[in-house]
Parts: sequence; C-alpha cells; structure tokens
Amino acid sequence: MPVTLRDVAARAGVSASAVSRTFTDGASVSEKMRRKVEKAALELGYSPNALASSLTTGRTKLIGLVSNNFHNPIFLEVFDLFTRLLQDKGLRPLLLNLSGAHDAVTSVRLLQQYSVDGVVVASSTLPPEFSRAFRDAGVPVVNSFGRYSTAPEVHVVGVDNSECGRMAARALVERGYRSVALMGGPESATSTQDRFRGFSQELAKHPHVAHSHSFAEDYSFDAGRAEMQRLLSEGPPAEAYFCGDDVLSIGALSALTDAGLKVPEDVGIIGFNDMEMARWENINLTTIGQPISQIIHSSVELIVDMVDEPDRMPEVRLFPCKLVERGTLRPLPAS
Repeated sequence: MPVTLRDVAARAGVSASAVSRTFTDGASVSEKMRRKVEKAALELGYSPNALASSLTTGRTKLIGLVSNNFHNPIFLEVFDLFTRLLQDKGLRPLLLNLSGAHDAVTSVRLLQQYSVDGVVVASSTLPPEFSRAFRDAGVPVVNSFGRYSTAPEVHVVGVDNSECGRMAARALVERGYRSVALMGGPESATSTQDRFRGFSQELAKHPHVAHSHSFAEDYSFDAGRAEMQRLLSEGPPAEAYFCGDDVLSIGALSALTDAGLKVPEDVGIIGFNDMEMARWENINLTTIGQPISQIIHSSVELIVDMVDEPDRMPEVRLFPCKLVERGTLRPLPAS
C-alpha cells in the first residue's frame, strides 16, 4: 500500500494538517516541525501527492508548452532546456503539439482541461492569435521566440528578426558577393517576413548587389533541399544565400552537393539559429546565432512571475544575435 500523509503524521507524532503545511509552498510551519515531518517522510519513503496538493492550493504547477514544427531538430534543444528549467522550479511542463490543424480556440480548451497555471507559446511561426487566445481566456501566457512589437499584447521574448536579416545581408556584402538571395521559411511566418524585410532594407543601400528571394514550404531539411533543387533547376544559382534557419541551410547544402557545387567556393550559405548540428564538422555552417538559452531562461522567469502576478503589463524582452563564423561563406577580403 502507498504511504499516506496520515502515515507520516503518525510516525512524526503530529497532526495531518501539520504534514500538509510542511509540503505546501508558502505555508506557515516551524523549523522544528518541518525537520520532524521531513525525517518521518524520508523514513517511510513518502512523496506528496501533486494532485491532492493542487486541490488544496488551486495551483496545478502545470505549465503548457505550446509549439509546432516538432520535426525541426532545433526544437529538441529548445524543449530540453525549457523542461529542465521548469522542473528545476518545481513546475511540470505539459507539451501541446500544434503541428496539425488545431486552431487557437481548440488549443485553449485542450490546456484548460488540465487547469494549467500558465502557458509558454514557443514558436516564431504560430500566428499571434494563439497567444492572444490564452490571454483572453485569463491564462498567463508568454510568447517565446515571438514577434517584436512596440505595443505588445502579450509578453514576448525573442530577437529583432529584422535586424537579424540586416546582419545577414551585411555579412554577404562585406564578403564581396554581387548576387545574393534569401531562401526563407514559410512566407506566412512572421519570423520569415521580418528577416526578409531587414535583408531587403540593408541590400537597398547597395544597388550594385543583385538580390532575389524565395520561400520554402516549411522549416525543415526536406523543404530546404527541395527549394534549393527548384532554384537550381531554373538557372544559375546566386553567389550566396541567407537561409531562414539552420535546418533549411543543411537541406540547401545537400542539394548543392548533389548538383556538384562546392560550398563556399561556388555558392555561399549563411543560416540562422546556431543549432547544435550547425557546429558538426561535416556541416560547419556559418550562421546568425540566436541566443536560445537566454530567451528560454527569460521566458521561464516571466511565466513564473506571471503565475503570481497575472495582471502585470505585457513587456518585450529582446536579445541580440551575433554572426558565427564557420566554413560556408568566403572569408572577408584582406584589408
């Protein structure tokens, strides 16, 4: 039979309510009482029942972690860090996969069934109405990797994707490329739109550099490979491409290799994210590094604060990106 709260109370020689207070965050209990109860619990192998505790406190300690595009390897890194940080704070992540056809209202209903204390929407491609739907339902929400706004409707943590697009364009211009292109992710994604905007704005300052753009169907290896194959079938490639993320870049590299083209000698590639695979020796991808760890730490900090203070005004937390030099762009010319 499982050890109960009353078994611990009997072993410690205290009331059941004293045991309950000992294992309730913020409850008043003397240090002497706490030591006595914890000793008895350890001897009996007792662990507090999380469900019973939620009925008492009104808090489930469940945090919904909502995303899509689960097949992108970058999300393995993202979810690994999110889940570990939430668990370190005594919270339990509840993953919701929106790679299918769920709408915002359905997503809210799914998580409300579990009485989550808060939600992190960890996506740059889900439409803004997903985050707003949770807010409108009275659920604390943070949009991690969300779109920058000067008047945010929900808490947003991420990067300025327009500036990242400008950074990629500058990197290509500085290396002397005269024909460049953006191979973005899905055109409907706000991250794609913003990176394209920044990329185009920067290149407008350099009329001697020809530039074009196209969009892959998804942020995936297969989509990157297919889009680069399509571009190659239509004529000579650009001298260099800014790809919407690293996994698109790796797909593009595969297509270029199959076509007998060398990188960076024939075609240059710059990605976005700096995922773990980008650092592998056989890939060695030059990329715009997104500060994923900082974004996730800040998102967890915000959602924890919001659970205690759900009416706090929405804020935007932006972190700077940086160019990560590896081997898929030609080097800077000697000064």
